[in-house]
Amino acid sequence: MSTIITTHSLTKSYGDRTVVDGLDLRVPEGCVYGFVGPNGAGKSTTMKMLLSLVRPTRGEVRVMGRRMDRSTRRELLGSIGSLIETPPAYAHLTGAENMRLVQRLLRLGDGRVDRAVRTVRLQDHLDKRVRAYSLGMKQRLGIAMALAREPRLLVLDEPANGLDPAGIDEMRHLIKRLADDGITVMVSSHLLDEVDRTATVLGILGGGRLLFQGTRDELFSRSVPDVLIDTSEPERAAAATEPWGGTLDEGTVRVPGLDHPATAEVVARLVDARVDVYGVRREDRSLEDVFMDLTRGRGL
Repeated sequence: MSTIITTHSLTKSYGDRTVVDGLDLRVPEGCVYGFVGPNGAGKSTTMKMLLSLVRPTRGEVRVMGRRMDRSTRRELLGSIGSLIETPPAYAHLTGAENMRLVQRLLRLGDGRVDRAVRTVRLQDHLDKRVRAYSLGMKQRLGIAMALAREPRLLVLDEPANGLDPAGIDEMRHLIKRLADDGITVMVSSHLLDEVDRTATVLGILGGGRLLFQGTRDELFSRSVPDVLIDTSEPERAAAATEPWGGTLDEGTVRVPGLDHPATAEVVARLVDARVDVYGVRREDRSLEDVFMDLTRGRGL
C-alpha cells in the first residue's frame, strides 16, 4: 500500500527539551490514521511539522512522495486540508460569508464550495452568524473550509474535543464518509473509544517517541491479555499457578502474560494437582487497556 505521509527521524527540540524525538511515520493512502498519546506527547507539534507550520530541528517530512520544504510547501499544501487547534472562521460573519472568503482566496468554483458544505451537512445553517453556532457546527464549518480545495489528505487535531455525545457521533460518521470518498484522514484524539471506531491504522506516541504503528489487530497481538481460570478451588489453583504469577481475583484465578503454550502448561499443572477447572479464558481488553500498557499507565 502506498504511503501519503512519510517521516524520517522527525525531531523537534526547544532548547534542551525534546518534544518530538526521531519519528518515522508511515501513513498509508486512503486510511483513517488515528494518532493518539498522552497530553504533552507531541501530537500537535508533529502535525504542525507535517503541515510546515513548525520547522523540524532535524529529520524530514515527505508528503505524496515529495519532501516538504520551502520550495514545495505551497504546492503540497494545495492538496492538504487541515483543522489545527481551533476552527479558522470569523465569528462575526455568517457561515456563507466565511465560505465565500475561502472561495475567493483559493479561486474556487461554486461547485467545490457547495460540495464541501454538503459533505459536512451544514447547508441549512449557512445564513447564521458563526458566533451563534454550536461547537460542533464550528468544527464542521472548519472542516468544510478545509475540504473546499478537495484535498487528498485531511489533518485534524482533536476534532471532537469539547463536543457533546451527539456532536462526537456526527464527527465520527463524517470522518468515515470522508475516508469512503478516498480522502486520507489523519486525526489526533484523546478519545480512545472514538479512535477505535474510526481508525484503520494507529500511531501511538509517548514522550515524543512512536511506541507503536500499525493496525488494531497488530497492536492487540503485541499485548497479551491476562488468563482467567474458573475453578471450584480458587485458593489451591492460585497456589499451583504462583510460579506463573497467579493470584486470586474475586474468586477467579488471574495469570498475567501467558501465551498459548504457557496457558496449556498451567492447565496441565492444575489437572496434575487434581484441581477442578471449569473454564479458561482471556480477559477482554479495550484499546484503552492496551494503550495504558504501552504508555506505562501515564494515560491521556
